[in-house]
Amino acid sequence: MTLRFDVLATCGNARRGRLHTAHGSVETPAFMAVGTAATVKAMTMDAVRSTGTEIILGNTYHLMLRPSAERVAALGGLHKFCGWEGPILTDSGGFQVMSLANLREISEQGVTFRSHIDGTPHELSPERATEIQHLLDATITMAFDECPALPASFETLQNSMRLSMRWAERSRKAFIAREGYGQFGIAQGGTDPDLRLESARALRQIGFEGYAIGGLAVGEPQSEMFATLDVVAPALPEDRPRYLMGVGTPIDLIGAVARGIDMFDCVMPTRSGRTAQAFTSRGPVCLRNARHKDDPRPLDDECVCPALNGISRAYLHHLIRSKEILGAMLLTWHNLYFYQYLMRRLREAVAAGRFADEAALLHEGFARGDIPAL
Repeated sequence: MTLRFDVLATCGNARRGRLHTAHGSVETPAFMAVGTAATVKAMTMDAVRSTGTEIILGNTYHLMLRPSAERVAALGGLHKFCGWEGPILTDSGGFQVMSLANLREISEQGVTFRSHIDGTPHELSPERATEIQHLLDATITMAFDECPALPASFETLQNSMRLSMRWAERSRKAFIAREGYGQFGIAQGGTDPDLRLESARALRQIGFEGYAIGGLAVGEPQSEMFATLDVVAPALPEDRPRYLMGVGTPIDLIGAVARGIDMFDCVMPTRSGRTAQAFTSRGPVCLRNARHKDDPRPLDDECVCPALNGISRAYLHHLIRSKEILGAMLLTWHNLYFYQYLMRRLREAVAAGRFADEAALLHEGFARGDIPAL
């Protein structure tokens, strides 16, 4: 094993764990800040660390196009390049390439596509995606896969999943094992339980340091996502980390942890921060709304986020309405802190054997909603 994962406690299906890597350990359940192009948007790396974030995510597709994996490697690798000393997981680029419906062609070998930046032609295969992630010095490399949009026919999902499993085997053969590094396979199959189980069996047979669940949160109802997790999570090895890709809202995270998921990533906290939405213990709050312009209260009485210490809703509203960059920075900082605060609460609850009670308290807070100033 090149990565070690310890399950420290369980409560129902929820797990409290620790992932040991060459770049430090990660407490799980963990939320990974999305740093697609070697930057967590609107944040310095020191600010990202201050939120409690222990692992960030980069992306093969974007970094291969600009500045190029070879350039990053020549400059000392992604950790040195962006100033992040902790673990970095890199998405293989499959999802981004698949979204370029009018710019790409899929074959058994891989995907040929044209850059969305300048139209230049490129090819991405399981071997090349794995090589790029090696050049980036990714702590965790993701297998190359195809992620079809939902809804899709059974035939489409089956063909796509089986292609992804063949690509997973090629990705594994191309991976260069090093102490403290690892590679995750990605289960596909849409929301079809039989396809998901077939995918999980195929990945287990290949053997990876961790297992991801892809192809969810792409338009299906939350109930279908949870039903799919109920099927696929127990089919993955108990002694390896389980990563739900691209998810999601705080309620999504709570529900997925309850089903045995250990790792998450999503652009939601950072993207929302840039569009005036803040996550709080009483649910999301839009700081663009005029009702905040004379409100001296803090954003969230329960949050001790260092970014917003002593800052009022009125000031945040002013920054947003004035289109000041500081508004996006502060709300992004707060949102990432809130997501890490949520993860800490869930970890502590699992360790204490009271996960269900904690989840109920969190849901109750979100259901109360934001209370306007008197």
